Amino acid sequence: MRRLNKKKALNLVKELDAFPKIPESYIETSTSGGTVSIIAFTTIALLSIMEFFVYCDTWMKYDYEVDKDFASKLRINLDITVSMKCHYIGADVLDLAETMVAASEGLKYEPTVFELSSRQRMWQRTLQKIRRKVQEEHSLQDLLFKSAFKGSPTVLPPREDRLSHPHDACRIHGHLYVNKVAGNFHITVGKAIPHPRGHAHMAALISHDDHYSFGEPIPGLINPLDGTEKIAIDHNQMFQYFITIVPTKLNTYKFSADTHQYSVTERERVINHAAGSHGVSGIFIKYDISSLMVTVTEQHMPLGQFLVRLCGIVGGIFSTTGMLHGLVGFLVDVICCRFKLGAYKPKFVPVLDGHMNNHSLPISDDFDH
Repeated sequence: MRRLNKKKALNLVKELDAFPKIPESYIETSTSGGTVSIIAFTTIALLSIMEFFVYCDTWMKYDYEVDKDFASKLRINLDITVSMKCHYIGADVLDLAETMVAASEGLKYEPTVFELSSRQRMWQRTLQKIRRKVQEEHSLQDLLFKSAFKGSPTVLPPREDRLSHPHDACRIHGHLYVNKVAGNFHITVGKAIPHPRGHAHMAALISHDDHYSFGEPIPGLINPLDGTEKIAIDHNQMFQYFITIVPTKLNTYKFSADTHQYSVTERERVINHAAGSHGVSGIFIKYDISSLMVTVTEQHMPLGQFLVRLCGIVGGIFSTTGMLHGLVGFLVDVICCRFKLGAYKPKFVPVLDGHMNNHSLPISDDFDH
């Protein structure tokens, strides 16, 4: 009884088989079918390899939302070399809340030589090329984010040669923490003197801005002012930079960081009070903070999606090549049959049926009787 029930169950399972097996004696192979099979297998292999490369690759997704963090401080990273001695210049920040942050709280004044060494000049040129390429092709910045190379490419390398002449410039570098409101960072002649309505400076400026950024320094982030060099054509010249800061959260598979990106427009002019061009010579960086925050996340194709796409490639190629092979075979058969019918011309023989009516019977040329 058990054997009978087991046999019935097996028969039922066989009836539900959606993939019936065809005996090999019923299968007919052909040269055209073999050719189509080779093309299909080759296409499947190529597309599968390409799909695997897509699966191994990652991409950066950008999301935008309102920045709700108002209490935190904004970090300003700075590395500027000015062609003046350190005791002649001063740097400070004044924000819209009339809060002044003195440079002595985080910046260092280091006497140096304005002319870069050969190694430093090569570093500056390379950084300028990378910065221009990033501005032209935004996808290059995504590649730099994902690479997360060690070290910071925006840090001025040390000199490899010995100084042959005395210091004629001042390198101002370090970082400051300011309120998260719009403000003005400037480097001018003379030290800052605070007073109730703001501040003033006691007092011509040549500079090359090696680095200027906001937020925690992260690997792979190239800023618009990195490697910038400006040569003053007059002793009294003003360099102005107008910056819009965008808070940025970066999440990759190698690191996560909260930083800031920015866009900049620049303007420079000669101070000539007689010609109506008023102001103070120096470097003025006016910054404003965007209300939107950008979240940059590195994403990867899920394994399930990769398998589904792979099955779609295999099934789609097999189905498409099968239909094309059948369609081509059908057209060939139709064309060949027409040629055969055109060569087949039957002869008609009159036959009397006894009622004075003539009928014609077709007789083939191969009819031997």
